[in-house]
Amino acid sequence: MNRLLRISRITWAGAGALLIAAAPSSAPAQELEPRAYSPSPLGVNFLGLSYLRSTGGVAVDPSLPLDNIEAEVNTASLIYARTFGLFGRSASIGFVLPYSQADVSGDVFKQQRAVTRSGLADPRLRLAVNIFGGPALDRKEFAAREPTTTLGASIVVVAPFGDYDPNRLINLGSNRWAFKPEIGVYQPLGPWSLELYTGAWFYTDNDEFLGGFRREQEPIATLQAHVGYTFRPKLWLAADATYYAGGRSTVNGVQNDDRQENTRFGLTLSLPVAQGHSLKLNWSEGVTERIGTSFTTFGVTWQYTWFD
Repeated sequence: MNRLLRISRITWAGAGALLIAAAPSSAPAQELEPRAYSPSPLGVNFLGLSYLRSTGGVAVDPSLPLDNIEAEVNTASLIYARTFGLFGRSASIGFVLPYSQADVSGDVFKQQRAVTRSGLADPRLRLAVNIFGGPALDRKEFAAREPTTTLGASIVVVAPFGDYDPNRLINLGSNRWAFKPEIGVYQPLGPWSLELYTGAWFYTDNDEFLGGFRREQEPIATLQAHVGYTFRPKLWLAADATYYAGGRSTVNGVQNDDRQENTRFGLTLSLPVAQGHSLKLNWSEGVTERIGTSFTTFGVTWQYTWFD
């Protein structure tokens, strides 16, 4: 019985690590998004298409029979967001609908294994409101305003609608809900800007984990910082950093040694292309990791903006 329990723990912990590597829905803690709380006028619509490519290794508990785990995740997403007024404050709502392909390989008990998955990943919805320094202003009023400190709050909801099969070790969907409340400060300083966000991811249980088990996960605390410089409207560059920690999992009452404590650094460049059109290029790299992915990520987003 003890030997079976030990093997089960290895299986569960290994499954959790590989899920982190392969499922885009489980990687939001790593995100780096500058200007998430910069104010905008009312009635602005944002439509975007993005492509992200992430490649790298996965760090796991060294006591597990898992070695040389590598993953490549390609994700294309449809993005839409809109600004509006909420109790006299500037607010926005947006959604992301991702489609992903993940290739994961590694040695399990010293035998090479590889798997490919493609399909819909878990979509997400974000509601944000500026609670200080961000009154609801129309386009003309917004252009005449004096930039000032903005304090905002948001909630992100990730829905379990991505592809998921409880008989598979690696899935693109997570089969659970995830929620992230966050607060953020945006401070303009002439052409410079400083930003700091702090929040936490909370997860419901996955009651159809591999083998018919229940998988629970503790919250993951996140911290983001950004320093930006605006050369002219829609032409700006930001240096990005994030730290996230937590997320230890439990499967059927057995706790795994998979607590994360990782940092990432990146750059984001926004380029105007034509009237209403812009491109955003981003790169990020894992700097330190305890458990989880050490990915290099490149991304490009085309965005079209228009007013009501």
